[in-house]
Amino acid sequence: MTSTVTSKGQVTIPKAVRDLLGIAPGSKVAFRRAADGSVVLTKADTDIPPSRFRRLRGHAGKGLDTDAIMALTRGEA
Repeated sequence: MTSTVTSKGQVTIPKAVRDLLGIAPGSKVAFRRAADGSVVLTKADTDIPPSRFRRLRGHAGKGLDTDAIMALTRGEA
């Protein structure tokens, strides 16, 4: 399968390839260079993997309320 590059650098991905990769209008694709120098087209993963720190969010304890923080700031505690 071949495609022609337009003056804007755009190409049409053949339907068979779009169907194979599950690419639809609005899909994102990724290009990567393989070890042999060829370029590989893949459907970009739209699901962002969760941060390794996400599970720790909100686990620092209750903490101080605003009045307690202000008292500490003023040296009242």
